[in-house]
Amino acid sequence: MLEDELKTGRALIKLISAVRPGSQIAGPLQRVSSAVDYLSANASPDLIFMDIQLADGISFEIFDQINVDAPVVFCTAYDEYALRAFKANGVDYILKPFSEETIRAAFARLEKIGDAIGGRQLPAEMIRQLLQTDQPASFKQSFLVYNKGKYTTIAVADIAYVFVRNEQTTLVTLEGGMFAIDRSLDEATRQVDGKFFFRLNRQYLISFKAIKEVEHFFARKLLIRLTVQTDEKLLVGKDKSTAFLRWLGER
Repeated sequence: MLEDELKTGRALIKLISAVRPGSQIAGPLQRVSSAVDYLSANASPDLIFMDIQLADGISFEIFDQINVDAPVVFCTAYDEYALRAFKANGVDYILKPFSEETIRAAFARLEKIGDAIGGRQLPAEMIRQLLQTDQPASFKQSFLVYNKGKYTTIAVADIAYVFVRNEQTTLVTLEGGMFAIDRSLDEATRQVDGKFFFRLNRQYLISFKAIKEVEHFFARKLLIRLTVQTDEKLLVGKDKSTAFLRWLGER
């Protein structure tokens, strides 16, 4: 495990151990240099959980220095790195804060790729090829919902935000309509275009169309106001504020 924040690394180890009891986990290693030294001196691991921002640089630098054949689950707060991550041995890409659900999904993805090649070693080039075929051809254009005894579809272009509460995921339209959907927020995030949607935190995924204004808040956070009402303040933490403003400016 490569993670520059010890507290986060220990929490992730706890989640992995809950999902895969008996796992032997080395780390967390906090630096690019430490990771290069470890991977050079030891046998290739079965799987690497890798934060992108490490103490002395970006983890992609590791691939420039040594050959890494092990599959990688990239873990970060910055979804701007998603495409680059998948080009570097990525089996999955999960955003902080992590949950047991996202860790289970990462292992399921690894097993799916392993089954595709009969359980043999997963060399980097083969992983890249499998990932290309495993990615959806396009993002969803609508979500199926059940409302007032009828099934109907809600166009993604009409969604203001999606949130989760008490394990129920709900989408809210630009006109204020609320509809439960039968998938997790993590799944919904993967199925919409990141150019137009941003995952604020564990509870909220918002649409660019719905953003009314953004202002600075306490502790270097950002306060987001949407064109439709939300039950709570939408805040972007200081660890994601730079990525959010860059995403906002690229539209």
